Amino acid sequence: MLVRDILHNKGNKVYSIAPNETVYDAISKMDELNIGALLVLDNDDLAGIISERDYRSKVILKGRSSKSTEVREIMTEDVLCVTPSDSVERCMAIMTEHKIRHLPVVKSNQVTGVISIGDLVKSIISKQKVEIKNMRQYIQGESKYPG
Repeated sequence: MLVRDILHNKGNKVYSIAPNETVYDAISKMDELNIGALLVLDNDDLAGIISERDYRSKVILKGRSSKSTEVREIMTEDVLCVTPSDSVERCMAIMTEHKIRHLPVVKSNQVTGVISIGDLVKSIISKQKVEIKNMRQYIQGESKYPG
């Protein structure tokens, strides 16, 4: 399974925020959408990503105010990205190695979607269900027609 397959199933909707908006606005948007991260887009260019983890470690634990801190001040700037042709296994390896939960999908320098660890787990479980079903059918077919 490839990233493009995941995006085909879930859609290419990208939730984002501008770097000059407040962290409060970002957290409110994440809460409203029930998501854990937002891409930070500056005139459609990927400038960074802001996550609940950024909020926790760079605002709450530093005693900053979310209403007066701009997203650009706490966002992660060095964003790891994948392409539509990357495999689920490669994405899992990146997320595991770097301890991240979201990967922007980029094609020709344009963000075309975002995948989460949940999306990857869902695709792996779906693939395993198909494999189990096929194995059961094979085994049942073998038991009906021995030799």
